[in-house]
Amino acid sequence: MRRYLPFMRLARIWVGISVLTLVVAVVSLATRGVNLGIDYRGGTQLELRFDQPRTVPEVREAVARSVGSVPTVRQAELKGQATGAEFLVTTVSLTPEQRTQLRADLEKALGKFEVVSESEVSPTIRRELIEKALLAVAIASVLQLIYIAIRFEFKFGVAAVVALLHDAIVLLGFFSLLGMEVGPAFLAAVLTVIGYSINDTIVVFDRIRENLHRPHKGEPLEALVDRSINETLVRSLNTAGTTLAAIAAILFFGGETTRDFALALFVGILSGTYSSIFVASPLWFWWKRAEKRQPGTRAVLAR
Repeated sequence: MRRYLPFMRLARIWVGISVLTLVVAVVSLATRGVNLGIDYRGGTQLELRFDQPRTVPEVREAVARSVGSVPTVRQAELKGQATGAEFLVTTVSLTPEQRTQLRADLEKALGKFEVVSESEVSPTIRRELIEKALLAVAIASVLQLIYIAIRFEFKFGVAAVVALLHDAIVLLGFFSLLGMEVGPAFLAAVLTVIGYSINDTIVVFDRIRENLHRPHKGEPLEALVDRSINETLVRSLNTAGTTLAAIAAILFFGGETTRDFALALFVGILSGTYSSIFVASPLWFWWKRAEKRQPGTRAVLAR
């Protein structure tokens, strides 16, 4: 008889790792919060072009001294290449007088420059964007639950949605720990990860369902779940590996403008692959076993 990797025997360890990761993420979110981008927090964004090349720390320090708060500064790019002289600066909302003072302070500290563009996001728009972002994630999760509950069963749906929320919290906590900016690109990455993770989870659950209909004689539920995961493991790892390789190329060679998005995808897909195997499946297994188990007996699927 073929031997399979005993995933369910170590399920408490796998889920324990996830719980520990979630605790770290939640603590970071509670204590550090998230670095909301200008689209979500409101503020002023300026695109500056200096006559001479400057560095991000130089621009950040000069702007911080002028406005009294630390801004977000990124090098602008031309055809994917950083120019060294153009920067995107995101800071707190500035009045016309403060903008005039900022121009004077920057010219004194860093030399001549021009303001290529400037934009303002109001607090009202900020609230609307945050509400829509949360609504998008909530709708995606509910639709996934409904689909899986209809396609499989309610237990599968709940386990899958828990795994999705796990991925979203881990990703948000990761950005919180690093102090990275959370903006529309991050939301797009979260929704992409949700779609990827649910697809990976469905592959495993579909195999579990198939094996439930044709179990090996005397096969315990634990062994059936192990067999199902092992039968889909190569597919899951190959899919994750090729996807992560492509994202890694974007992460390291794609330039500043796509780096945060690529990093969010990379971390999210790692988390999604883990949760599909080590979170969703154990949760379903424990629930199903509790339903089947009778006092003093073992859950066996033999007919």
